[in-house]
Amino acid sequence: MAALTFDPPLMVAAGCGGTGRELAPYVDLERLTLVTRSLTLAPRASGPPPLLEESPGGLVLRTPLWNPGLAEFLATELPWLVRAGVRVFVSVVAASLAEYAELARRVGRAPGVAGVEVNLSVPDPAGTGLFDAREPFHAGSVVGAVRREVPGDLPVLAKLRPDVSRVVETARAVVDAGATAVVVGNALPAALADGRPAGLSGPAVRPVALRCVRDVAQVLPRTPVVGAGGVTEAGHVRSYLAAGAVAVQVGTAMLADPTTYTRIRSDLEESP
Repeated sequence: MAALTFDPPLMVAAGCGGTGRELAPYVDLERLTLVTRSLTLAPRASGPPPLLEESPGGLVLRTPLWNPGLAEFLATELPWLVRAGVRVFVSVVAASLAEYAELARRVGRAPGVAGVEVNLSVPDPAGTGLFDAREPFHAGSVVGAVRREVPGDLPVLAKLRPDVSRVVETARAVVDAGATAVVVGNALPAALADGRPAGLSGPAVRPVALRCVRDVAQVLPRTPVVGAGGVTEAGHVRSYLAAGAVAVQVGTAMLADPTTYTRIRSDLEESP
């Protein structure tokens, strides 16, 4: 049975720590729990600008989930992270169940991987050509495909969008399919000024994500829940923990201030 423990209960969210090397001047890497960029089998390039706009409540970001592809990551980025002492959770995203299975099989065999995070919360799956896992049945199918391909003792985290109307149903589906834990809170569907679909992240998301964490934790009390969305200080982490989370991811704040993880971790250790 896969186990999931955090001390302290803090992670850097997918896509917000770069390759990990960028954080070296700001974080003690041996005390860092990092979720990688969401990886696909083949490399994905960046889209045309603008990709990012500021909003009063955070950031509006359109990302085609650019990444170097799994082979390059396994050959260069993962070994560096493992040597540096980083606790690495590999985020995966795909266009089909077969691709999810292949990603899981290869990641599950890679030395030093602490867990797999399955990205089921892409704001615009159709626009990016990725598998649309917004429906609970499809989300469960993806997690089942991943769970069958990784070692039984490797945690599988399912990252869900903070959809108040469906999050409990979706969480139940992925847990039944073998997820060790659910990560609740990612960008909300939004649009750039030119109308292109994007995701809204940052402080505006936090109240919605908190509600979703609470709902999932109450209905599925035996399922570990990781909160994410709008975390900029230790007080926000404590709010998620009070809502039932076992750990919290720091995301958008890292893009503006890469010391955020270290500052929050220090504050939590000083005043648990």
